[in-house]
Amino acid sequence: MELYEQWLQKADDDGLQVVENIPFESDAKALVCGDCIGLSDQLKKPDEKTCVLVEEIGHYYTGTGNILNLTLEKNRKQEHAGRLWAYDKLIGLSGIIQGYRNHCQNLHELAECLGVTEEFLRDALDCYRQKYGIMTEIDGYIIMFKPSLAVIEKI
Repeated sequence: MELYEQWLQKADDDGLQVVENIPFESDAKALVCGDCIGLSDQLKKPDEKTCVLVEEIGHYYTGTGNILNLTLEKNRKQEHAGRLWAYDKLIGLSGIIQGYRNHCQNLHELAECLGVTEEFLRDALDCYRQKYGIMTEIDGYIIMFKPSLAVIEKI
């Protein structure tokens, strides 16, 4: 089962209804309203659909109310919380280590390995740099975020 289908199933298991191919008037990729998630008809690639769906599930679990107006600080915080939830579910530090174990040599290969878009991966790495700083250590690995992404296995 593809990653996107797995997340559709998880949404269904959690009581969420996902409606695909909605022709939004704006450039929005998705919206969550109550227990319903609407995905834009502009989403074509499975990796992009996965990233958008998981972020909307993240908003369902971390947000409250209408956060479309991102000029408001409280809405930006909720937007960030939903995205961080999605980054952690689809990538996380364990995903970076998985990429290392699978010999991924660049962001394109890592994104492909994890089933996410390169843009989503870059955004996640930026978020992790802000959260962890230059580096962090987990499960016998050192993950360096600066000057570029690197994973070192401790011996």
